[in-house]
Amino acid sequence: MSNKSTDGQNPALSAEQFKTQQRQMWNNVAAGWQAWWPTFEQGAQKVSDRLVELAEIGQGDKVLDIATGIGEPAVTAAKKVSPDGSVVAADISSQMISIAKSRAKSLGLDSIIEFRESDAESLDFLPKSSFDAVLSRWGLMFLPNLASALTAIRDLLVPGGRFAAAVWPAPSKVPVLDLAFSNIRKQINAPAPQPGTPGPFALADSESLKVFFKQAGFEDIRIQALDITFTFDSAASFTRFHQQVSAPLQAMLANHNEETKHRAWDSVTDAASRYADSHGRVSIDNEVICAVATKP
Repeated sequence: MSNKSTDGQNPALSAEQFKTQQRQMWNNVAAGWQAWWPTFEQGAQKVSDRLVELAEIGQGDKVLDIATGIGEPAVTAAKKVSPDGSVVAADISSQMISIAKSRAKSLGLDSIIEFRESDAESLDFLPKSSFDAVLSRWGLMFLPNLASALTAIRDLLVPGGRFAAAVWPAPSKVPVLDLAFSNIRKQINAPAPQPGTPGPFALADSESLKVFFKQAGFEDIRIQALDITFTFDSAASFTRFHQQVSAPLQAMLANHNEETKHRAWDSVTDAASRYADSHGRVSIDNEVICAVATKP
């Protein structure tokens, strides 16, 4: 693992190779996301609601959701824009998109949301100046060419249109992730990721995020923190969640033997147990960075 960063990425990969790797990684955990979606969304729905609020999305608007996963915040936005608005939801993973389509249909939103398999840096099939708002929930951190992607996102907005995105702050403020990442890193002696390496905490510096937005031509850039809580039935449940949904953690452990993997996951369960109440339920408070900016 000496040639890999802690998020499981090989820094020597080209951008296209990196995207291919990302596509495979997220396809591999799509079923896990479907299984754990109710648990995850109990905490994460608050973020979708805030992004839709910050982007000032309303009935009739045209919205783009980038890195939608299995459908958020696309579904939240679709409920706001219906019946005569529309949402385009894009994701690099075909498996994620397939699940998102099923979710939208089950909610009666399939006529509002159009799903497209595409990475966030390949959206030139969409007409410029055609969206009132663009959203992205926990997607920007994984982009190898963030600067060019933000410029393309700006071009897709109508003048006065808003881009609202959520990213993770420093690991210490996100124990729902850091408990797993830091303990597994320790068990496999993995180095910290190089600055600028795409991964969950790549945009933890909100001031740098502001600079990226400004350089892409956005104005009225606002950053705010949001507190959210994730709850699991037990410490073991917390570990199973990460085993089934965390593509970066799977990549980190891929080249290790079963004994090492078992020891690493046991360390995660031990760490999570410190958050358990008298009934064994684990509740973990976290912070999210929400950013909104306007196209001039």
